[in-house]
Amino acid sequence: MELSTVVAEPTGSADGPRPIRGGIASWACSPGFPPSTIFPFTPPERIGIRNLFEFQVLMYRPLYWLGKDGQPGVDFDLSLAEPPEWGQDGRSVTVTLKPWQWSNGEPICADNVMFWVNMMAVKGPRFGSYSAGYFPDNLTSYEKVAENQVRFTFDKAYSKSWVLMNQLSIITPMPKAWDRTADDTPANASRDKADIPAVYDYLVSHNGVWTVEDNEIRTRWPTSPVWSVVNGPWQLQSFTIDGAVTFVPNEHYSGPNKPHLDEFRQVPVATDEDEYALLLAGPNGPNPIQVGFLPYGLDVVPPAGGPNPLAEHYRLIPQDVYCLRFLPFNFHHPGTAGRIFHQTYFRQALQCTLDQDTAIRDIFHGYGHRTDGPVPAVPDSEFVSPAQRHNPPMRFDIQRARKLLEDNGWDVSTTPAVCVRPGAGRGCAGEGVQAGAKLSFSLRYVDGRAALHQLMQLLEKDAAKAGIELRLEPVYGSVMVAEDHSPEAPGKPHRWELNCWNGGWAFYGQPTGEVLFKSTAGSNFGHYSDPKADELIDRTVVSDDLDAMYEYQDYLAEQVPTVWTPGFPIRLLEVAKNLRGVEPINPYGMINPENWYYVEE
Repeated sequence: MELSTVVAEPTGSADGPRPIRGGIASWACSPGFPPSTIFPFTPPERIGIRNLFEFQVLMYRPLYWLGKDGQPGVDFDLSLAEPPEWGQDGRSVTVTLKPWQWSNGEPICADNVMFWVNMMAVKGPRFGSYSAGYFPDNLTSYEKVAENQVRFTFDKAYSKSWVLMNQLSIITPMPKAWDRTADDTPANASRDKADIPAVYDYLVSHNGVWTVEDNEIRTRWPTSPVWSVVNGPWQLQSFTIDGAVTFVPNEHYSGPNKPHLDEFRQVPVATDEDEYALLLAGPNGPNPIQVGFLPYGLDVVPPAGGPNPLAEHYRLIPQDVYCLRFLPFNFHHPGTAGRIFHQTYFRQALQCTLDQDTAIRDIFHGYGHRTDGPVPAVPDSEFVSPAQRHNPPMRFDIQRARKLLEDNGWDVSTTPAVCVRPGAGRGCAGEGVQAGAKLSFSLRYVDGRAALHQLMQLLEKDAAKAGIELRLEPVYGSVMVAEDHSPEAPGKPHRWELNCWNGGWAFYGQPTGEVLFKSTAGSNFGHYSDPKADELIDRTVVSDDLDAMYEYQDYLAEQVPTVWTPGFPIRLLEVAKNLRGVEPINPYGMINPENWYYVEE
């Protein structure tokens, strides 16, 4: 840690330690996931907290910033636009940009918004938060009405809070400097959608191939004529091939909360054990870490509420985020596995073999919580249905799992269970499932995460008691999601069966299911499709009626479109005692190192 001049800061209290301007803060990254995408029009195979909320948003701000003072909702002070103004018919909304600037002096303007929406209109399926039929497909028009204003007209009236938090918030305005087809060839994609394909290809060329881990183009991101134009509080100074990142303040940042630090660094680590070793060396040791995490799977984690083992140098802060944890099935698998996954009874049986309560107690040391449906239980909200609060339908029950399989044509006297009543019909295994088929599946999961490894071992052991064999395959995280979640080539569906990337989905907005569980959703990684689920999802977005939300989640809780896995704070953050401003934690997963500052010890 390097510190510089002592100055008076407005964030300090009159009787507290004196703030210090400057210094360097290093953040330990989660193993297996270096930043892989700087282009904020992020494809499904690369969407996630690591790329979006811990990397891109430091440089490129979304139209509306979610999370204020640690609570859900919109922070209009940090947003690029003023609160939206609705027309009397409830279908049109006007967005007015603030008079802020890009780092090259260009104003943040209506053309920047039109550029993004045009790209979604043409390249929507290549954006991870796109869902066919929703934004921008549900617009009858969108237009620039002034240099700082855009008007959107929807095809019908929707929930205004949903439009703000789930539709308008996914817009990341893009500067005119990016609107080109070559370094020396400007385009006009903000006004002419015909230019979008070539502009998109140009921007992807500056990002580098999404799924290539040794993508050396990443090392040129800091000096790129594209990515060096930012509107957030930070810009890249350096980026190494293994994902070591150094940010420095954007001197032209227009918004509030300008950085106090001289540098913010993100440090890659190979395993949980390696990261903990860095913490043990302390925030002033060799290769110092000022913000790290206690790895759940190691026995160094105290019980929830217990003493911090690193209290001499760090304070412990759970990073609770509005996150849904799950393990997807591959419904597109072309073999027997895919046909079995389409059987609801099998998905229910597998869910019943996951002992969430034991995992929460023994693996997550009491910090976790149950996941029983598509709406996270933590942080608590009005969106959680009464049924999910009091009587979740798929609790751990090995005998129930065995009965579900036996009643549907499987001999569970051995593991893997064997199909003895094939085909469709009452009491049979299901359409396309043949006699002699076995309940044996590969389960790919992220290597290097001790708690995840233990959770997978627990599921493997208990699933076997019901006749389900899971063949565990640890894989480097960034490689796994690139291989398993990349677009399928025509006639070549993915052949993974089950996978787990140590997470699920962090909601940026309200916990409706259009991005995850709608048949055409951009981040429906397992290709789950159910007409009734689609209908129920559609109902959740047109009004603020909580009954619609409850009916949707109760149905999916029974359907088990994914294996629901225990929720837990993303990290048990260990923050250097003299580093302030990390709290309160943003409930959607964003980090704000521009708020961080050191104090005199």
